[in-house]
Amino acid sequence: MKIGMLGLGRMGRNMATRLAQGGHELVVYDQDPKIGKQMEGDGLATAAQSIADVREKLGEDAIFWVMLPAGEITESVIAKVAETGRKGETIIDGGNSFYKDDIRRAKTLREKGIHYLDVGTSGGVWGLERGYCMMIGGEADVVRRLDPIFKTLAPGLGDIPRTEGRQSDDDRAEHGYVHTGPAGSGHFVKMVHNGIEYGLMQAYAEGFDILKGKASEELPEDQRFTIDVGDVAEVWRRGSVISSWLLDLSASALARDADLSKFTGDVADSGEGRWTIEAAIEEAVPAEVLSSALYARFRSRVEHTFGEKLLSAMRYGFGGHVEIPQ
Repeated sequence: MKIGMLGLGRMGRNMATRLAQGGHELVVYDQDPKIGKQMEGDGLATAAQSIADVREKLGEDAIFWVMLPAGEITESVIAKVAETGRKGETIIDGGNSFYKDDIRRAKTLREKGIHYLDVGTSGGVWGLERGYCMMIGGEADVVRRLDPIFKTLAPGLGDIPRTEGRQSDDDRAEHGYVHTGPAGSGHFVKMVHNGIEYGLMQAYAEGFDILKGKASEELPEDQRFTIDVGDVAEVWRRGSVISSWLLDLSASALARDADLSKFTGDVADSGEGRWTIEAAIEEAVPAEVLSSALYARFRSRVEHTFGEKLLSAMRYGFGGHVEIPQ
């Protein structure tokens, strides 16, 4: 299929590359024209000079995939695409927008005959190689029509064992992407995904903090253990019930630097954690662990622990989030 990718940052460029390698035709645009020109020079895409140029190169029923940070920049780019949009075109927001914004956008664009999909995307800087897990909100027939795009980006079945007893007429979830419902539902599911991610990461951070702290001189001498946390991370990767990709990233970071001295421990929150807690409040659902994980990130900006350095290391490992002192 022919696709326009708007935004060629950490995620956008890799996604465009994966699509091109999968046989799709890419027209790309970024504020930094050098990135698009480099992709064009590599034979991966056609570089455009503006959003209008992207539309001209795409032709009828253009598909625009917007891959930009959530907030004003995404809002302005989508508005600019829609301003001169034509009936039958499709706009996809693959970033981490607030799901209520998606609901509003979809209604506005529907009046112009423009389709809108919100695609919660997980995979970080490893997605080019591993594929992207996608949670897709929007009209079912449009999602089906664009299935070749999602299928190329997704990880596929891979070597993950199939879930015993699972029965479904829709095998997309097994391949790493799913239609979650109407507009807004994709980013809502991704929002909760990231809220859970906060909790998982915080659990690892606190656990390794406890392991590291066992060598404290404040403890009685016979109760002090000097534990190699890198070895513990490694052994837990192999057969433990708490093994995960996050633990893999932790083990990798600890193998490179046991003290994580390159990381500040000042851990950012990118919005989804806050929105997840807001949704829990709206639904009167208790979310003690996820709330605590969010507040721990707030505290990390005042005082830093070893565990918070590990949080920074995990964020850098999966998403390239830079919390390393320059």
